[in-house]
Amino acid sequence: MPPTVLTGVPRHCRLAREEAFGPTVNVERVASFDAGLDAVNDSVYGLQCGVFTRDLGNAWRAFERLVVGAVILDDAPSFRIDHMPYGGVKESGLGREGLREAIAEMTEKRLLVMPPQ
Repeated sequence: MPPTVLTGVPRHCRLAREEAFGPTVNVERVASFDAGLDAVNDSVYGLQCGVFTRDLGNAWRAFERLVVGAVILDDAPSFRIDHMPYGGVKESGLGREGLREAIAEMTEKRLLVMPPQ
């Protein structure tokens, strides 16, 4: 299937509510920046979100309001580097990936308590 841009997909449709494992993107018009944030949060998923803006106030508002694992400014939501924690919230995975998280996952904490001698 060639890459496909979709518009006018009703929000209740499966294609708008679930991840399509194919080269598609839904483009949805919203009335305002805040309405766009509300639309993003109206999902059971919350992996990462790309926010494109020249307004630093909008960037901060997006970071404070969006219920996602990461807000990536002016880049695609797939951006990641190995040492940054990567992961989502809601139904977008469990925990985080990354070096620190991997080390913590593979570490078993133990404790020895000794009485004073």
